Amino acid sequence: MSDTVIEVEGLVKKYGDFTAVDGINFTVNAGEVFSLLGPNGAGKTTTVEIMECLRTLTGGRVHILGMDVTKDALKIKNRIGVLPQDFNAFELLTVKENIEYFGGMFDRQLPADDLIKAMDLTEKRDEYFKNLSGGLKQRTGVAISMVNDPEIIFLDEPTTGLDPRARRDVWAVVKGLRERGKTVILTTHYMEEAEVLSDRLGIIDHGKFIALGTPRQIIDTHGTGSRCIISNCDNSCSTTLKEQWPTLESKGGDIIIRLENKNALPEIIYALDRSGGNYDQIQVTRPTLEDVFLALTGKKLATEEPEPEIGKKKRSKRRGD
Repeated sequence: MSDTVIEVEGLVKKYGDFTAVDGINFTVNAGEVFSLLGPNGAGKTTTVEIMECLRTLTGGRVHILGMDVTKDALKIKNRIGVLPQDFNAFELLTVKENIEYFGGMFDRQLPADDLIKAMDLTEKRDEYFKNLSGGLKQRTGVAISMVNDPEIIFLDEPTTGLDPRARRDVWAVVKGLRERGKTVILTTHYMEEAEVLSDRLGIIDHGKFIALGTPRQIIDTHGTGSRCIISNCDNSCSTTLKEQWPTLESKGGDIIIRLENKNALPEIIYALDRSGGNYDQIQVTRPTLEDVFLALTGKKLATEEPEPEIGKKKRSKRRGD
């Protein structure tokens, strides 16, 4: 079999007059973590649910492990694992009992104790699901998604609502899946998460890809270059720097200069020394995926959780994601 395990060509999904996914194309290779990154409502979950054979496509073609999602849904479902966005399990069953219950839905299943060990849940093996922390519940969910020994695992927003420590615990799980040779499809609206975990990623906005490649390729292609930040510059420093870099940015007492080439930093340090002024520190930062998103869309990617809408079902406000 080819190294390509997912092929998506011209994928379109419409809900009436609303286009949730608008002609996207991408492939996923065996053993990589491929992320769909974008804000809520961008089309991430819709795309993933079509690949999971949970939604029908409006147009285009999607092949999973060489099989067509419109013709081979049952065969595909037996060879993939899914952790849905709003995952939950039986509260009054233990970790092991939950894994065994979901395993019973498949002809082929891995031993629950093997999955418990793989997800570092041994100490919680006999704990009721309702008593687990958010991070441990997500680990249990990943264990359940692996119960049929899938070749591809879909993780839809697996860290939403988790505290930073629990989020990084889930990151370790994702890295562990890659080390086991699994192909992982991850959806997220967290820039840092996508940058840390992804072999390749697609940034999606309004149902279209605005960037596609490795994190480094995307940053190099669409980023705005490294920046030098001089903190708390006095007037003497600022005046000298503005003479040589008239397009510099000034925020409060900080000066920001874009580094156009490798010689720029020594020139900045020399100019500061020549000015005889005072400043606190010099910091060099490289562009991030957040900078790329801002450059391409003119807006920042909101990472806060959406406020609940009174009188509306939770699912209704996520139409198109």
